[in-house]
Amino acid sequence: MFTDTHAHLYHNQFAQDREVMVKRAVDAGVTRLLLPNVDHDTIEVMHALCDAHPTVCYPMMGLHPCHVGADNSAAMEEVERLLRSRWYCAVGEIGIDLYWDKTFLPQQQEVFRQQVRWAKELDLPIAIHCRESFAETIAIVEEENDDRLRGVFHCFTGTAEHAARVIALGDFYLGIGGVVTYPKGGLAETMAVVGADHCVLETDAPYLAPVPFRGKRNESSYIPHIAAKLATATGRSVEEIARITKANASALFNRIPAVISATNV
Repeated sequence: MFTDTHAHLYHNQFAQDREVMVKRAVDAGVTRLLLPNVDHDTIEVMHALCDAHPTVCYPMMGLHPCHVGADNSAAMEEVERLLRSRWYCAVGEIGIDLYWDKTFLPQQQEVFRQQVRWAKELDLPIAIHCRESFAETIAIVEEENDDRLRGVFHCFTGTAEHAARVIALGDFYLGIGGVVTYPKGGLAETMAVVGADHCVLETDAPYLAPVPFRGKRNESSYIPHIAAKLATATGRSVEEIARITKANASALFNRIPAVISATNV
């Protein structure tokens, strides 16, 4: 049994076949689907999907760094209100993104730090986005780290040294997705050094589909392909990867029931 710890299944790319896609995931053994929020516009459809599949789909709440601007007060007020009034499995997707633009880096840092503090207060893990910003992102995590903070560095594509720094934080994991299957991505070689003990699996659907689906829409049913490549890279069996990553996901996202029924698919 697998967990997809990061999937945007509410995305409009799934509008025509969302229900079928969820069933495909469960049929493939991916029985827990964790949905990070992005901004105000994704909240309603995310909640609706999770309400329709309460034993399979689990929501997070947060403001994505790509949607941070000059004034984030209204967005942050909404995130805080929802975090304090509704059940969520994590605070996410949060972090820093310097891939597109560095204009609002100070605002991204401020928003990220505040959401990290809410997570600690509410005893929730964090799902961290750090595209082209590992140094800036982990610096804040290290500053805020204590025995209440735990989380995952989503879409990890860093070096073995980066992985060691994440693992040294304590209750933090590496989110491994489709990039590990890319021949020139370099992540498989990194994971051969790092190992699988601190990993969870994710798709980031509809983005970053694994080989042999690269370039197409990603979906949660492809998790076994990611698991197979991680197994090969780390010298483990697929069964071991399933066991390790399931245990890690259960430990990290510990508000989710340990025994999952798929009757509401």
